[in-house]
This record gives sequence, C-alpha cells and structure tokens, in this order.
Amino acid sequence: MLKGFREFILRGNVIDLAVAVVIGAAFGAVVTSFVTNILTPLIAAIVGKPDFSALNLNINGAVISYGIFLNALISFLLVAGAVYFVMVAPMNAWKARQARNAAPADPTNKKCPECLSEIPIAAKRCAFCTSPVAGVAGSK
Repeated sequence: MLKGFREFILRGNVIDLAVAVVIGAAFGAVVTSFVTNILTPLIAAIVGKPDFSALNLNINGAVISYGIFLNALISFLLVAGAVYFVMVAPMNAWKARQARNAAPADPTNKKCPECLSEIPIAAKRCAFCTSPVAGVAGSK
C-alpha cells in the first residue's frame, strides 16, 4: 500500500500540480495586494468612496446589504482585470510573436492531381482514386 502511495506522489503530474497550486496561491496574494493597495485607492481617489459596505436597503425589517455585494463585484472585476492585463495579454502577445517567428513545418501531405484528395507526401499512388502521383510537384 505504501509503495503505491509513493509511486502516486512521485509521478510527474502530481508534483507539477503541487507546484502550480503553490505558485497560484503566491500569485493570488500578489494580485490581491495589488488590487487592495493600488487599484482600490486609485478608484477611491477618483470616485471619492472606497468602501460601499455601509450601503443597505431595509424592506419590512430585512436588511439587504447590497454594498457588500458591490464591494465583492468591484474586487472581482479589479482582480480579473489585473490578471488579464498583467498575465494573459502579455502571454498571448508573446505566443503570437513566437508563432510568427517560428519556421513553417515541413508539409506532410500533398494533393492528388486527379481527385485533389490529401495524400501522404511519400505516396506513389492515390489511396482514393488509385492514380499514380509520382510526378506531383513537392513530392520527395
């Protein structure tokens, strides 16, 4: 039983998942700090009210604290925006730049001159119409 547990723990994907959770928690703390200490005070400077938790609505003695919901919604939007503009957008731009700079892959297929079906480059006869394709441009 312990041998199976040891094999489970030492598998690569479990270790990768553990590292991802730890890095995610650390990144979450950084983003939360950024939102709490930088973005929220900037919004407070612009709007004039950094905390909406005191906003309530009383209906037949029931207190509806919509201000707390507004705080949570604003916090979510700020965190989502920070993650998008700090991580997602630069990563997408980097991936697009890498894709533009990558060499095109060697073709693996060619078209049959008779039926225009996709066939492997090394094929000497079309699998669909059985015509010979040795003279096709681009064949090896």
